[in-house]
Amino acid sequence: MYRRKVNVDEIIGHDLGVTLCGISREINRQVGLLIDQRGKVTHVIVGTPGEIVIPDLSRTRSGGGRLKGLRLVHTHLKNEPLSRDDLTDLAMLRLDLVAAIGVGLRGKAESIHVAHINPGKDADPAWTKLDPVPFSKLELPFRDFIQGLESELARQDPRDSQSEGRRAILVHISTLSRKEAAERLAELAELARTERIACIDRMIYRGKTHPSSLVGSDRMKDLIIYCMSSNIDTLLFDQELSPAQSRWIGGLTEMAVMDRTQLILRIFARRAFSKDGKLRVELARLRYLLPRIGSKDDAMSRIRGGIGVRGPGETSMEVSRRRIKERIQVIRERLERLSRGRKQRRSLRNQSGVPQVAIVGYTNAGKSTLLNALTNSDVLVEDKLFATLDPASRRIRFPRNLEMVISDTVGFIRDLPEGLMEAFRSTLEELNDADYLLHLVDISSGEFAAKLATVERTLVGLGLEKIPRKIVFNKIDLADPGIVANETARHDAIAVSAVNRAGLDDLIAEISDYFGGMKTKKGRVGRSKDGQPARFHPGDNNS
Repeated sequence: MYRRKVNVDEIIGHDLGVTLCGISREINRQVGLLIDQRGKVTHVIVGTPGEIVIPDLSRTRSGGGRLKGLRLVHTHLKNEPLSRDDLTDLAMLRLDLVAAIGVGLRGKAESIHVAHINPGKDADPAWTKLDPVPFSKLELPFRDFIQGLESELARQDPRDSQSEGRRAILVHISTLSRKEAAERLAELAELARTERIACIDRMIYRGKTHPSSLVGSDRMKDLIIYCMSSNIDTLLFDQELSPAQSRWIGGLTEMAVMDRTQLILRIFARRAFSKDGKLRVELARLRYLLPRIGSKDDAMSRIRGGIGVRGPGETSMEVSRRRIKERIQVIRERLERLSRGRKQRRSLRNQSGVPQVAIVGYTNAGKSTLLNALTNSDVLVEDKLFATLDPASRRIRFPRNLEMVISDTVGFIRDLPEGLMEAFRSTLEELNDADYLLHLVDISSGEFAAKLATVERTLVGLGLEKIPRKIVFNKIDLADPGIVANETARHDAIAVSAVNRAGLDDLIAEISDYFGGMKTKKGRVGRSKDGQPARFHPGDNNS
């Protein structure tokens, strides 16, 4: 280790640079130094003739708008310019600068090549290369230069502006067509907006996902460098990341890394208010987290001495896993008790003979708005995905003295993982007891046909395809009248606008006609002499 400090106004002292080149030529390998802003040499790196590998710098300072506080000065045996790897390390590690000193045949210090982070907003490329000069004529007041560079970076830091929340780039990797991929990213952008994450850019990669790096090592590095140069602090992937992919990408960058499943879990955590909902969201989160705890670290001792004695790292991970498994078991037991209570309440409700209608549909189709319009309620309504997570039921009296219970359910979404499906299983349990389903579709959406098909597939997967249901096209005030007329006739549907109440009379008449004379799966709804609803079962004298 070099014991003397480098002058804070110099990139590297002349004598130290000459000594570095002499050693590099003698051993025929690249040699590098990491020097902090106080002039202290923190690392000495010995590489191969063609490259050096920078050690783990995770313990050094980091953060958006800040440099690492370290500069890399190393040798190039062929007096060549900075390599692509040099520049990539500069950008990804946010080093103060990178310098390469060319080594002559006799170990003489020749030219020096220098590059630093480009402080410009949305800079491309992310670095600026200075003109090479002979090492003996290098004149760069390092301290003043770095202070100016950090000041400029601080002005570009989005955290110092009026913007709130995270800034993300949305990434999709698949063999789907560009149109389908763009539609998926549009939905991911809506999910991000719900969680108050700003979508700065979108990226589509065609091809199969890589098992560890997702899009390939070079592509991922280029993506991270682009994010850094654009003041983007979050990588948001449309695919669910495997534990191996999460660890690899997390080890490559200090940016926040999130996938679609994590994003939905965060939304669920904010939207769940009931005891049941909170427990199911926590259960889904723990199931997602369990396989992602810890990773093998060869630098950490796993055998401390003695037979059967574990190292501190493995013990910590095992303790975390065990506690999560114990918590999962506790949550399951609590949910089972809550489920039994719901079954008892539903049984009593069924015995009352009051028919049940459930509103289902894709998320943000307007289900809560329709429930409010039909029942004059004040269920939370927002133009966001998954605005309603906990089920809401309201009792309503229709014309002909017909009384029933209408329930709002959580919205469906494409490719919802099974773990997340469990997060609102309590809502879906309500559907098993429904006599009639209103499948609400946002016809103003350009993807309404795909969303309709997604909900229909989900209902079949849940075994609910035998429950009678009616398709209801919502938001007709925002859609083309010709499309509304054609699709309504094609699907034998009802067209409404829950906001301005257009078409609600037709919907109420449809429901009334159904329960006024048709049989539900529990029997047929009629009216007693006092006008109260009564249930008649097949075989009754009155049927």
